[in-house]
Amino acid sequence: MSGGASALRAFMRKEFQHVLRDRQTLAVLLLMPLIQVVLFGFALRTDVRNVRVAFVDPAPDHATLALRARFEGSRTFRTAGVLRSTRELEPLFRRGVADVGVVLAPGLGSALLAGRDVDVLVVSDASDPNTGVQRQAYAARVIQDWQQDLQPARAAAGIQLVPEVRMRYNPTLESVNLFVPGLIALVLTLVSALMTAISLSREKERGTLEILLVSPLRPWQIVAGKVLPYLVLALANVATALVAAWLVFGVPIRGSLTLLVLASMLYAMVSLAIGVLVAAITPSQRAAMLGALLATMLPSTFLSGMVFPIASLPDPMQGVSHLIPARWFIAVARGIMLKGIGLAELWQELAVLAAMLAVFIGLAMRTFKPRLA
Repeated sequence: MSGGASALRAFMRKEFQHVLRDRQTLAVLLLMPLIQVVLFGFALRTDVRNVRVAFVDPAPDHATLALRARFEGSRTFRTAGVLRSTRELEPLFRRGVADVGVVLAPGLGSALLAGRDVDVLVVSDASDPNTGVQRQAYAARVIQDWQQDLQPARAAAGIQLVPEVRMRYNPTLESVNLFVPGLIALVLTLVSALMTAISLSREKERGTLEILLVSPLRPWQIVAGKVLPYLVLALANVATALVAAWLVFGVPIRGSLTLLVLASMLYAMVSLAIGVLVAAITPSQRAAMLGALLATMLPSTFLSGMVFPIASLPDPMQGVSHLIPARWFIAVARGIMLKGIGLAELWQELAVLAAMLAVFIGLAMRTFKPRLA
């Protein structure tokens, strides 16, 4: 019995020493709970903040100016523009500059003084259906509160502003229209970044990458040969996901399918470069898996706008979200699938992804080359 206990203690001591020697993995394991709590604490919010509202005010008067001032005085809204016609509102929605549009009829002040009910149109971008409904409700509440404060006697008599609502891009408020583009990003991240990091780190542990050094292949050719199958697999996953989104869930693809596929391949290559970089700087397969999880999967889920709107995040976390490739790809996917916009509106997001690809490839190859040497 004592011999078995001694063997058990020796075995446990050996395992503890093995874990402590892998310092990078130990550091990741210790930091993971802190990182998860911070991400969940900041991202898991249903607050509606920083709503960008555009006003269509063709004939400003004292009433429209007062109503616009009420929106501007709210901590929830900030003005994205004052327009002269409703034709100018659609481009703001398509470019993602405005979240809500408030259309004010000419002669609003005169109509209220004359005792007539006035319709005020509130248009909300419902590509994110839950947030779109909340934004519309907040805007309607501001209008109602303003009228009660400005004209309590007339409000009591039944004279009122009547907010009419319209939902753009997702009028039926289907939640799958929100989640499916984000799920495409997660699938590509899983296949491209996580699997690449695990595969390359496994080859490093086995020593097979060093064996290839005796061949005429250069380090970048070795890495390209290792990751190319995952790029082909990513293309197949994109095709499968789009077919499932269209046939099973009825998610529309209103824009260019070719542009969507090309953008997906660009994002997949960015994820592949991140996977190669993670594999290059981690000493073991376990460390690479944890590093890829922290560097890609968690930020892509909580800081990309896939589930929770970026505008609800604190300002420092909104700044961090600009470094998350999934944020830019999800904006592209939703824009093409739900809004039907094209390269003219999405070139900035695609340019950011291209810049990220160049940076991550440069870092990955510069880091991997001395490791192989």
